[in-house]
Amino acid sequence: MATNKIIIITAPSGAGKTSITRFLLKKYPSLAFSVSAATRCPRGAEQHGVDYYFISVEEFQKKIQQDAFIEWEMVYEGKYYGTLKSEIERIWSEGKTPLLDIDVQGAIHVQQQFPQTSLSIFIQPPSIEVLRARLESRGTESADSVQTRISKAAYELSFSHAFNTVVVNQHLDKACAEAEVLIKDFLGDALGIAHG
Repeated sequence: MATNKIIIITAPSGAGKTSITRFLLKKYPSLAFSVSAATRCPRGAEQHGVDYYFISVEEFQKKIQQDAFIEWEMVYEGKYYGTLKSEIERIWSEGKTPLLDIDVQGAIHVQQQFPQTSLSIFIQPPSIEVLRARLESRGTESADSVQTRISKAAYELSFSHAFNTVVVNQHLDKACAEAEVLIKDFLGDALGIAHG
Protein backbone atom coordinates (compact mmCIF):
# COMPACT_ATOMS: atom_id res chain seq x y z
CA MET A 1 0.00 0.00 0.00
CA ALA A 2 1.50 3.30 -1.07
CA THR A 3 1.81 5.96 1.59
CA ASN A 4 -0.69 8.78 1.23
CA LYS A 5 1.28 11.93 0.50
CA ILE A 6 0.45 15.62 0.45
CA ILE A 7 1.92 18.43 -1.62
CA ILE A 8 1.74 21.93 -0.15
CA ILE A 9 2.32 25.02 -2.25
CA THR A 10 2.50 28.22 -0.24
CA ALA A 11 3.56 31.81 -0.82
CA PRO A 12 2.80 35.40 0.04
CA SER A 13 -0.12 36.86 -1.92
CA GLY A 14 0.93 37.73 -5.48
CA ALA A 15 4.00 35.47 -5.60
CA GLY A 16 2.41 33.19 -8.22
CA LYS A 17 1.42 30.08 -6.28
CA THR A 18 -1.98 29.80 -7.98
CA SER A 19 -0.42 29.92 -11.48
CA ILE A 20 2.10 27.23 -10.51
CA THR A 21 -0.64 25.11 -8.90
CA ARG A 22 -2.76 25.30 -12.08
CA PHE A 23 0.21 24.30 -14.23
CA LEU A 24 0.90 21.21 -12.09
CA LEU A 25 -2.75 20.13 -11.94
CA LYS A 26 -3.10 20.41 -15.71
CA LYS A 27 0.01 18.36 -16.36
CA TYR A 28 -0.52 15.62 -13.75
CA PRO A 29 -3.97 14.00 -13.47
CA SER A 30 -2.81 12.05 -10.40
CA LEU A 31 -2.72 15.35 -8.47
CA ALA A 32 -6.01 16.74 -7.19
CA PHE A 33 -6.70 20.28 -6.01
CA SER A 34 -7.64 20.36 -2.34
CA VAL A 35 -10.60 22.72 -2.12
CA SER A 36 -10.36 24.93 0.97
CA ALA A 37 -13.30 26.11 3.04
CA ALA A 38 -13.79 29.88 3.27
CA THR A 39 -16.29 32.21 4.91
CA ARG A 40 -15.99 34.95 2.28
CA CYS A 41 -18.38 35.38 -0.64
CA PRO A 42 -17.50 34.00 -4.09
CA ARG A 43 -15.62 36.44 -6.34
CA GLY A 44 -16.31 36.67 -10.05
CA ALA A 45 -16.83 33.22 -11.56
CA GLU A 46 -15.76 31.28 -8.46
CA GLN A 47 -17.86 28.19 -7.79
CA HIS A 48 -18.76 26.42 -4.56
CA GLY A 49 -16.96 23.08 -4.34
CA VAL A 50 -14.58 23.98 -7.18
CA ASP A 51 -12.66 27.05 -6.01
CA TYR A 52 -13.73 26.98 -2.36
CA TYR A 53 -16.39 25.52 -0.12
CA PHE A 54 -18.18 28.76 0.73
CA ILE A 55 -19.71 28.38 4.18
CA SER A 56 -21.04 30.73 6.85
CA VAL A 57 -18.96 31.85 9.82
CA GLU A 58 -21.34 29.91 12.11
CA GLU A 59 -20.89 26.73 10.09
CA PHE A 60 -17.11 27.21 10.03
CA GLN A 61 -16.97 27.67 13.81
CA LYS A 62 -19.10 24.56 14.28
CA LYS A 63 -16.62 22.58 12.15
CA ILE A 64 -13.74 23.92 14.28
CA GLN A 65 -15.51 22.55 17.38
CA GLN A 66 -16.00 19.21 15.61
CA ASP A 67 -12.25 19.08 14.84
CA ALA A 68 -13.08 18.82 11.12
CA PHE A 69 -10.03 20.78 9.90
CA ILE A 70 -6.42 19.80 9.33
CA GLU A 71 -5.67 23.50 9.60
CA TRP A 72 -7.71 26.68 9.81
CA GLU A 73 -7.21 30.30 10.68
CA MET A 74 -8.81 33.67 10.68
CA VAL A 75 -6.78 35.31 7.92
CA TYR A 76 -8.47 38.69 8.24
CA GLU A 77 -11.02 39.78 10.86
CA GLY A 78 -14.09 37.56 10.52
CA LYS A 79 -12.70 35.80 7.41
CA TYR A 80 -11.84 32.16 8.04
CA TYR A 81 -10.05 29.75 5.73
CA GLY A 82 -9.27 26.11 6.35
CA THR A 83 -8.49 22.66 4.95
CA LEU A 84 -11.11 20.02 5.76
CA LYS A 85 -9.93 16.54 6.76
CA SER A 86 -12.78 15.14 4.64
CA GLU A 87 -11.35 16.85 1.55
CA ILE A 88 -7.93 15.21 1.97
CA GLU A 89 -9.59 11.83 2.66
CA ARG A 90 -11.77 12.24 -0.46
CA ILE A 91 -8.72 12.79 -2.67
CA TRP A 92 -6.79 9.90 -1.12
CA SER A 93 -9.80 7.61 -1.59
CA GLU A 94 -9.64 8.43 -5.33
CA GLY A 95 -6.02 7.25 -5.35
CA LYS A 96 -4.71 10.75 -5.97
CA THR A 97 -2.32 13.10 -4.19
CA PRO A 98 -3.85 16.27 -2.69
CA LEU A 99 -2.25 19.51 -3.85
CA LEU A 100 -2.84 22.29 -1.32
CA ASP A 101 -2.57 25.93 -2.39
CA ILE A 102 -2.70 27.61 1.02
CA ASP A 103 -1.24 30.51 2.93
CA VAL A 104 1.97 30.35 4.93
CA GLN A 105 0.59 29.79 8.44
CA GLY A 106 -1.78 27.08 7.22
CA ALA A 107 1.04 25.39 5.35
CA ILE A 108 3.18 25.26 8.49
CA HIS A 109 0.31 23.57 10.38
CA VAL A 110 -0.24 20.93 7.69
CA GLN A 111 3.48 20.20 7.48
CA GLN A 112 3.68 19.74 11.26
CA GLN A 113 0.93 17.10 11.08
CA PHE A 114 2.44 15.21 8.13
CA PRO A 115 6.20 15.68 8.59
CA GLN A 116 7.24 12.49 6.79
CA THR A 117 4.65 12.41 4.00
CA SER A 118 4.34 16.02 2.87
CA LEU A 119 6.38 18.10 0.45
CA SER A 120 6.14 21.84 1.08
CA ILE A 121 7.22 24.30 -1.60
CA PHE A 122 7.51 27.98 -0.72
CA ILE A 123 7.11 30.23 -3.78
CA GLN A 124 9.20 33.32 -3.23
CA PRO A 125 8.88 36.56 -5.20
CA PRO A 126 12.21 37.89 -6.54
CA SER A 127 11.79 40.90 -4.20
CA ILE A 128 9.15 42.83 -2.26
CA GLU A 129 9.34 45.55 -4.97
CA VAL A 130 8.43 43.05 -7.68
CA LEU A 131 5.60 41.75 -5.51
CA ARG A 132 4.27 45.29 -5.00
CA ALA A 133 4.36 45.91 -8.78
CA ARG A 134 2.48 42.64 -9.44
CA LEU A 135 -0.22 43.46 -6.89
CA GLU A 136 -0.61 47.01 -8.21
CA SER A 137 -0.80 45.81 -11.82
CA ARG A 138 -3.79 43.58 -10.95
CA GLY A 139 -5.82 46.74 -10.45
CA THR A 140 -8.09 44.94 -7.99
CA GLU A 141 -6.59 46.32 -4.79
CA SER A 142 -6.76 49.74 -3.16
CA ALA A 143 -3.47 51.37 -2.14
CA ASP A 144 -4.22 50.47 1.50
CA SER A 145 -4.97 46.87 0.57
CA VAL A 146 -1.71 46.58 -1.40
CA GLN A 147 0.19 47.96 1.60
CA THR A 148 -1.52 45.46 3.95
CA ARG A 149 -0.62 42.59 1.62
CA ILE A 150 2.99 43.81 1.27
CA SER A 151 3.39 44.03 5.06
CA LYS A 152 1.96 40.52 5.43
CA ALA A 153 4.21 39.25 2.63
CA ALA A 154 7.33 40.68 4.27
CA TYR A 155 6.35 38.86 7.47
CA GLU A 156 5.59 35.63 5.62
CA LEU A 157 8.93 35.69 3.78
CA SER A 158 10.62 35.33 7.17
CA PHE A 159 9.16 31.79 7.35
CA SER A 160 10.60 30.54 4.05
CA HIS A 161 13.20 28.44 5.95
CA ALA A 162 10.36 26.46 7.59
CA PHE A 163 9.55 24.65 4.32
CA ASN A 164 11.20 21.74 2.52
CA THR A 165 12.23 23.90 -0.40
CA VAL A 166 12.03 27.42 -1.85
CA VAL A 167 11.35 28.24 -5.51
CA VAL A 168 12.00 31.85 -6.55
CA ASN A 169 9.40 32.95 -9.09
CA GLN A 170 11.38 35.38 -11.23
CA HIS A 171 10.03 33.86 -14.47
CA LEU A 172 6.87 31.77 -14.22
CA ASP A 173 7.94 29.10 -16.75
CA LYS A 174 11.17 28.46 -14.89
CA ALA A 175 9.42 28.38 -11.49
CA CYS A 176 6.83 25.89 -12.85
CA ALA A 177 9.62 23.66 -14.18
CA GLU A 178 11.46 23.76 -10.83
CA ALA A 179 8.29 22.86 -8.92
CA GLU A 180 7.66 20.02 -11.36
CA VAL A 181 11.11 18.49 -10.76
CA LEU A 182 10.58 18.64 -6.99
CA ILE A 183 7.20 16.92 -7.24
CA LYS A 184 8.54 14.23 -9.59
CA ASP A 185 11.33 13.46 -7.11
CA PHE A 186 8.84 13.34 -4.23
CA LEU A 187 6.16 11.18 -5.87
CA GLY A 188 8.28 9.09 -8.23
CA ASP A 189 6.26 6.53 -10.20
CA ALA A 190 2.99 7.53 -8.56
CA LEU A 191 2.88 10.59 -10.79
CA GLY A 192 0.78 9.97 -13.89
CA ILE A 193 1.80 12.23 -16.77
CA ALA A 194 -0.82 13.76 -19.08
CA HIS A 195 0.39 13.81 -22.66
CA GLY A 196 -0.72 16.23 -25.29
